[in-house]
Amino acid sequence: MSDHPYSSPLSKSDVHVKEPEGGAVFEPYESPAGGWGSLRATAQALREQSVVLKGSKALLSMNQPDGFDCPGCAWPDPKHTSSFEFCENGAKAVSFELTKRKVTREFFAANSVRELEQQSDYWLEEQGRLMEPMRYNSATDHYEPIGWDDAFAMIGSRLRALANPDRADFYTSGRTSNEAAFLYQIFVRRFGTNNFPDCSNMCHEATSVGLPESIGIGKGTVVLEDFDNTDAIFVIGQNPGTNSPRMMTSLRAASRRGVPIVAMNPLRERALERFAAPQDPVEMLTFSSTRIASQYCQVRVGGDVAVLKGMMKLVLGAHEAAVRAGGEPVLDIPFIETHTLGFEMFAEDLRRTSWDDILRVSGLTRAQIELIARIYIQSKSVIIVYGMGVTQHRYGTENVQQIANLLMMRGNIGRPGAGICPVRGHSNVQGDRTVGIDEKPSPEFLGQIEKVFGFHPPQQRGRAVVDTLQAIIEGRSDVFIALGGNFVAAVPDARITKDAMRRLQLTVGINTKLNRGHVVHGKEALILPCLARSDIDMQASGRQSITVEDSMSMVHASSGLVEPPSPDLKSEVSIVCGMARATLPNSGIDWDALEADYNLIREKIAAVFPKLFADFNTRIRTPGGFHLYNGARNREWKTPSGRANFLVCDGLVEDPDVKNPAALRLTTIRSHGQYNTTIYGLDDRYRGVFGGRMVVFMNKDDMTDRGIEPDSLVELESVTEGGGVRRTASGFKVRPYDIPRGSIAAYYPEANNLLPLSYHDKKSKTPSGKSIPVIVRPMAP
Repeated sequence: MSDHPYSSPLSKSDVHVKEPEGGAVFEPYESPAGGWGSLRATAQALREQSVVLKGSKALLSMNQPDGFDCPGCAWPDPKHTSSFEFCENGAKAVSFELTKRKVTREFFAANSVRELEQQSDYWLEEQGRLMEPMRYNSATDHYEPIGWDDAFAMIGSRLRALANPDRADFYTSGRTSNEAAFLYQIFVRRFGTNNFPDCSNMCHEATSVGLPESIGIGKGTVVLEDFDNTDAIFVIGQNPGTNSPRMMTSLRAASRRGVPIVAMNPLRERALERFAAPQDPVEMLTFSSTRIASQYCQVRVGGDVAVLKGMMKLVLGAHEAAVRAGGEPVLDIPFIETHTLGFEMFAEDLRRTSWDDILRVSGLTRAQIELIARIYIQSKSVIIVYGMGVTQHRYGTENVQQIANLLMMRGNIGRPGAGICPVRGHSNVQGDRTVGIDEKPSPEFLGQIEKVFGFHPPQQRGRAVVDTLQAIIEGRSDVFIALGGNFVAAVPDARITKDAMRRLQLTVGINTKLNRGHVVHGKEALILPCLARSDIDMQASGRQSITVEDSMSMVHASSGLVEPPSPDLKSEVSIVCGMARATLPNSGIDWDALEADYNLIREKIAAVFPKLFADFNTRIRTPGGFHLYNGARNREWKTPSGRANFLVCDGLVEDPDVKNPAALRLTTIRSHGQYNTTIYGLDDRYRGVFGGRMVVFMNKDDMTDRGIEPDSLVELESVTEGGGVRRTASGFKVRPYDIPRGSIAAYYPEANNLLPLSYHDKKSKTPSGKSIPVIVRPMAP
């Protein structure tokens, strides 16, 4: 091993998908998003997993009132479902769950961990469903079968042997159900720690931190029906065609009603340009489509706040001009006076902000900003949708708050057809936080746990993802348990993180399929296979349902409908209860009863959260579920002052400038053939990329300035602060693309090694993966 393992280009084991010889092929894709392309991709996914009949039946039950919830994105289900309430990526997710391929003990006997580590994440997932619990044998470098009782006993003994509970970290994935997540945090707090790193820390934590300061709740304020009643929609830093494809149904319907849709995004994304609905026979038979964005603003990477401040400066100016002329006010003065604080300081900051700075940082012209500001002013009810293009910046929390400011100027929160709409990623990431997966629990919540469960939970703040990684690197953590997810592939500083994970005493992965975390593990390691969302969950009291919460705070039941692929799989709830029994034999909590009947878990949830979940078991039996109370939606502000707050963002910069004038801003993106860290295939057809993922998208003028030719290979080097460590990634093939000068894009997680752990939002600790300053240089032929 090199004495300086972090100073060399990416090794093969660091590249998450091995490229075919010659790398990706670039071909123009002229078709709209959706349409026949989506149908072909869905059929191909079912064929590749050999589940055409089984998968087709399952898809007809997905997102239906009596079926199971999609394991993919968190976009809500409509009240009146059609026969086809699934999208292409949802179909891929289900086909991966239903696959006939199986990872057996024979597979592990034939493949050492060292050999598996050389494979790509794509290859690992393609091997199929995990079949039984496995324990790593360091003497042979192979995983070997272990019984469930022995696995639980091993976990219990290792946890009890720790010097203190804070030397363990308990990760949660957004696919985890409300029931499993709730019990998980009860188990961990009864054990004695609040260390709950979770996937929300890496995506929308800026929302969870920023919006409570603004409007008193860390969630959006809209419901799906608001899209039917809005006058304008702004989509900022979100690519719905890939990341939440069912959102396209709402955008398409709004566009066809004549509602202006403004897209703000560095890259031109096909789904925001035009979309063909696979359910619409006319569009399918005529090969036609619907225009989505009426205005497409290609903001520079890191330029969102500049655009928002420009819009707000114009709104304020229009109001002041109208008042001077004796006309109708542009601002909603009654709303501002009755419901908000801080407006004058906020307005003064806008007056001081110069147009030269706004245009320089945003990359847009003043005419473009004036046009979209006019759309906002002329629309009575406005929805602003945003994604990780807003949150994953050094000042992501302030970014979110500026969106709230813009909406509050004209009272666009708390009325029909208006509001703020953060689009969460995984299907229950919001629900997990609601039921207690939070490293910074409130005293009120901890008091309710003590009242209901009879123990005094730890009071100190625990660790989020960045804190957990730092603790692992510094040797302050010994045990890492992951309830779902692919933590190792998802986090920043890929090489440093992997080295640190191998120094842990024990790692436990609770998953349906093989992933990077199983081959980059601690000195001891367990793989615990769990049921998938589509699997039937049978317990002592009979068939069980779980619940999830979508991006718009709707909670509904999900019931699996296919036989599990192995009798040796357990549900997430069963695994949590098994770990708890083995770790805390005298906890005073009846884990057996809770495992046997999930209704009892929901009764406990209702007891801990009586205002949100009263009559939980009754309400989830209503088709479509129920909406959790949202104070801001009702213009009730759960802030210390009892009002919403206009919050000033100091300046326009979302990410600190770097001194190197040759630096470009790298934004990490998903391909259309992936969901989070799960890679379904090597094509990204909407962007014209086929057969590979080691790709960087560049502006042609930036390429010319650096002597870079199309299709050539380049090396990227991060120029962020990072403790003297050189971070590089080599072998990216250049794709000329319609992206603003100074901005480039590459796929996540391939570019994760370029993102230092220290490069994150200071308030929310969200890694700043949407604006990494890098140098791009040609590689020698």
